[in-house]
Amino acid sequence: MRKEQPIYPGLGNFGKIPRTLTLDLTRSKEEIQFQKEEGAGQEKGVDMLTKLQFSLSVTLLFACGFLYQFTLKPSCLICYLPSYKSQQGLEALLGRGRSIVFLETSERMEPTPLVCCAVESAAKVYPEQPVLLLMKGLNNSMQLPPNSTSPALSLLSAIDNVFLFPLDMKSLFEDTPLFSWYTRINSSTERFWLHISSDASRLAFIWKYGGVYMDTDVISIRPIPEDNFLAAQKSQFSSNGVFGFLPHHPFLWECMENFVENYNPRIWGHQGPELMTRLLRVWCKLRDFQEVSDLKCLNFSFLHPQRFYPISFRAWRRYYEVWDTEPSFNDSYALHLWNHMNQEGKAVVRGSNTLVENLYRKHCPKTYKDLLQGPEGSVTREQSPGNK
Repeated sequence: MRKEQPIYPGLGNFGKIPRTLTLDLTRSKEEIQFQKEEGAGQEKGVDMLTKLQFSLSVTLLFACGFLYQFTLKPSCLICYLPSYKSQQGLEALLGRGRSIVFLETSERMEPTPLVCCAVESAAKVYPEQPVLLLMKGLNNSMQLPPNSTSPALSLLSAIDNVFLFPLDMKSLFEDTPLFSWYTRINSSTERFWLHISSDASRLAFIWKYGGVYMDTDVISIRPIPEDNFLAAQKSQFSSNGVFGFLPHHPFLWECMENFVENYNPRIWGHQGPELMTRLLRVWCKLRDFQEVSDLKCLNFSFLHPQRFYPISFRAWRRYYEVWDTEPSFNDSYALHLWNHMNQEGKAVVRGSNTLVENLYRKHCPKTYKDLLQGPEGSVTREQSPGNK
């Protein structure tokens, strides 16, 4: 019985030939010819396998080169993702066009409970959409800062559809009317810079990528059914605390042009709600709202004040009071808490039975459970430029 050996080490039983080449003269010519043909077929199979291995090696080499070149690219506008989310492509994430976007234009790295509630409630209402918190204090690392012990960042990062990104304004303003303004401005002399830079950033981001912008003191309670909209703060006056558009909407481009042409940093809100209202009056023939009906203006909607501002800014303290019968907010999509008005530092206190505590309990239960304290250690309020 003949022993066989492989042609090449490592190929196992593939392509074996007889160990000896001595022919048995007693065999027929047909047997000899069959063996020759069989050996040739086996050698051909080995040759095909070798070519396949070479092709795969070349493909792998090109792939490694591409990945290396990719890592050498300059830092992008948004390069931060928690490690377990990093496999999701950034362009794919932003390309969906319906992101919910929050901004933090200060260097603060510890989101307040109100910021966390705003983000968590949006993630709860829009579970299939990415919810983005852009923070100027973050760097372009792919991880949370190694020394971070922030319970707020840990809470938000653990929510599946919440993403924390760095905010690079210079990159964000590129290819928009705001770039020339930003590169020549001296921010250290600007009294309201945190608010002005927030006003500019929200315009540029939604124009570039589309989606819904919300201030960080807006608690979401049900989905907004509109793609392109402004939110009325009162009759014939628009806010800029909540708005949404599809990418590259001309209304936002004109807002950015007007931002630069009529720049006045001495008036609070001149680049914010006043700007939106100026352009709204150019685009639309405004009239008063009838009952709780929204207004149509060309290809976007102007939503009734009840949608986001059922409690007006003059009555903002009502959120921190105990109600005999709490409002249902059936006509609202989200609630703006007017945190900018809260100069006296009213806090959300566990066990107080105030309207705002009950909103936390219902719409941001993780924040309520992990970040709110009782009367003996009440949460302190911190101003954020997104709380307008």
